Amino acid sequence: MIEFHIEPRSGVAPYLQLVHQVRQALRLGLLSEGDRLPKVKEVAAKVAINPNTVLKAYRQLENEGLVSPKPGVGTFVSGTLGAPAVSEHEPLRRELSRWLTTARAAGLDEESIEALFRQTVRSPTEEER
Repeated sequence: MIEFHIEPRSGVAPYLQLVHQVRQALRLGLLSEGDRLPKVKEVAAKVAINPNTVLKAYRQLENEGLVSPKPGVGTFVSGTLGAPAVSEHEPLRRELSRWLTTARAAGLDEESIEALFRQTVRSPTEEER
């Protein structure tokens, strides 16, 4: 089961942080169809937010066709994001891990690594130019 966390200083609304975490878990294969999300009260208590915030996130996920509520039972994953098979992730994860080791050895801190990654993701590749 997914464990949510909220980063208060991220500048991203808490409900969107929850939505993004569910999407990421779906992409990484940590959640799949039929899995139950934590109950609203559990999430609200664990991450110290209003239960209505959790409901808002679950409603958005429902509108996107990713989850379905079952009254009295819980909220269940009902859709996927059509990502490549999780088995395809492992070689990429190993390569990324090696790259992170190299970046840290070059003296980059976590914020610099993240900034470099975001800039690279947003910049068109040579093939796209």
